[in-house]
Amino acid sequence: MEKGTLVEFRLQGDQPEKGRPRRLAVVDRPEGKKHLIVLDERGQSHTLHPRQITYTIAREAYQSKEISGFWQSIQPYLDPSSLEVAWELLVEDGEAVEPATMAMLLFSDTSPSLCYAAYYLLSEDKLYFKQKGDRYEPRPVAQVNELKHQATIEAQRVQEWQGFLSRLQQALTGESIEWQVSDRPRLEALERFALLGEEATHRTPALETLSALGKPETAQAAFQLLVDLRLWSPHENLFLRRSQIPTQFAQRVLEMAHSRIASPPPDPDRDRLDLTQLKVYTIDDESTREIDDGVSVEFLPDGRHRLWVHIADPTRWVMPGDDLDLEARRRSTTVYLPTGMIPMFPSELATGPMSLNQGQVCTALSFGVILDEMGAIEEYEIHPSLIKPTYRLTYEDVDEMLELQVEAEPEIEAISIWAKRRNAWRQSQGAISIRMPESSIKVRDDEITIDVLDDSLSRNLVAEMMILTGEVAGRYGEEHHLPLPFRGQPQPELPPEEELMQLPAGPVRYCAIRRCMPRSEVSLTPARHASLGLNTYTQVTSPIRRYADLLAHFQIKAHLRGAPLPFSPEEAQELIQSVSNTAYESTLVERQTNRYWGLEYLRRHADVVWQVLMLRWLREHENLGLVLIEDLGLEMAMRFNRSVEVGDRLEIKVSYVDPRQDIIQFTEVTGSMAQTA
Repeated sequence: MEKGTLVEFRLQGDQPEKGRPRRLAVVDRPEGKKHLIVLDERGQSHTLHPRQITYTIAREAYQSKEISGFWQSIQPYLDPSSLEVAWELLVEDGEAVEPATMAMLLFSDTSPSLCYAAYYLLSEDKLYFKQKGDRYEPRPVAQVNELKHQATIEAQRVQEWQGFLSRLQQALTGESIEWQVSDRPRLEALERFALLGEEATHRTPALETLSALGKPETAQAAFQLLVDLRLWSPHENLFLRRSQIPTQFAQRVLEMAHSRIASPPPDPDRDRLDLTQLKVYTIDDESTREIDDGVSVEFLPDGRHRLWVHIADPTRWVMPGDDLDLEARRRSTTVYLPTGMIPMFPSELATGPMSLNQGQVCTALSFGVILDEMGAIEEYEIHPSLIKPTYRLTYEDVDEMLELQVEAEPEIEAISIWAKRRNAWRQSQGAISIRMPESSIKVRDDEITIDVLDDSLSRNLVAEMMILTGEVAGRYGEEHHLPLPFRGQPQPELPPEEELMQLPAGPVRYCAIRRCMPRSEVSLTPARHASLGLNTYTQVTSPIRRYADLLAHFQIKAHLRGAPLPFSPEEAQELIQSVSNTAYESTLVERQTNRYWGLEYLRRHADVVWQVLMLRWLREHENLGLVLIEDLGLEMAMRFNRSVEVGDRLEIKVSYVDPRQDIIQFTEVTGSMAQTA
């Protein structure tokens, strides 16, 4: 190659990036047998192998100082869009061209500089032509269209990504942001990563986002970013988000609920028993909105009392297999969380016509029962009914009425007396009472309150009436061979009486009994329920918030009116299995959420000294025990560094707590050593 020849070349490590300035140099002299020494526009020398030379500009000799001018001379010709016209002319024949041919086609000139300009355009192009040796072949029309489509998609992706990053930055500075539809997959990827960490699928968008913001690529960083973006609360319920529990109703379900309210379907039970003359008490917590039971007593002419338990009748508004029913099956239960509830039915329906609302004529399924003097069932009847709840009472209201023995309300006193007899009868049948403190945790406007539920007369009254109703429903199902969700509990193997009596009465003794209690079971076969002391039992008292109860209502009501049962034994069994699994998941979320807020409450009250009761050993060889914080009704694990006994009372303070990681540590105030959980 002659001295002064202008060449394009690449150096080792150069990447053929689109839009990168090319390297040009002038040949100075040979180096050895194959190599050349060239000088670039700055006069810097490079030793090149012929393979590194990518194009030779044919003309008389150049000098290195002319390279800059050469570049400037060809700039007006380097318009990539000009290739499209050439491609349209060449694509039909599909003939490959050399740079010189392209120069003539584009510029009507084959001067060395314009041939190089044509070469430059062809070698930069990734759309219209592909290189075949020293020639360039036009791509087929379909291929060009596909490449254009891909380029459009990529450009849109880049634009969306840049827009997303911009909105992230704006949101992080506190600006109000309207997220775009295209942002949702990236935000959902962040949510999945925050929830599941390394187990999350499609983590790449989340990792890209964290990396672009200079944040650690961890689940904790993803969680904090979502909080900083105000998309999540600092107390976001991850247990609920990890579950399959739906938190919103589909539009078609809401529409059906509104339709049923506006135009009630025909009542399948047109001959309802009119009990609107009875005084009906509904007794619930003040915050309760789904009112699904009420109680009455009827004073009979012969001096006997007929107890009535009225249960809300959602089957008046729901039909087996409709959208409301299928949605209720999917949810299986209303979920009660400290921050609020997630209903099984749309709230407008559940708290409206389904509920037993004071002063309104309501449809119900009423259970009338006459007990003998001992509290056993003497007679019973079940009717679809009409009632008119008289009083909407809280447990505290009823306790006060019973304490004051209000003369104008002899009914509530009579029901309470029968509830006590009923409890005594169940105890005589082997019922096992476990009266551990229960706490109610509520969160409103970021304020946490924890109340210990009293073991009051009113709560016992309601509990006994509900258990009585469950026995009546179970008896009816057993007598008529109905496929119902019967609930049973195997007989536990309790510690010997003398061993139990050595334990302090109250929570310590109840805790020892509780450990021995097997889980209750649901099946189509009636079975004894050990802790209730009943030979048959079916839950029917919460059909607005438990699907198994609703299923029992469907079956019992159909049998009462002589209609075919909505569910065969096989269908009922399948439904019971399905809703039991879902309800168990809901129970787990409730427990985990209550645990989180219990720890958060203790974190906020780290300076409080708590009285605790040592309930039992968890791992005695590790000095790990279970204590009850009596003022809160919370049970916590605690490790002791000194000798303690079951039943001991201690004073403790929180020394460390992390609700998100489910970690808590205590210090015993009267001791000198830290106690850890």
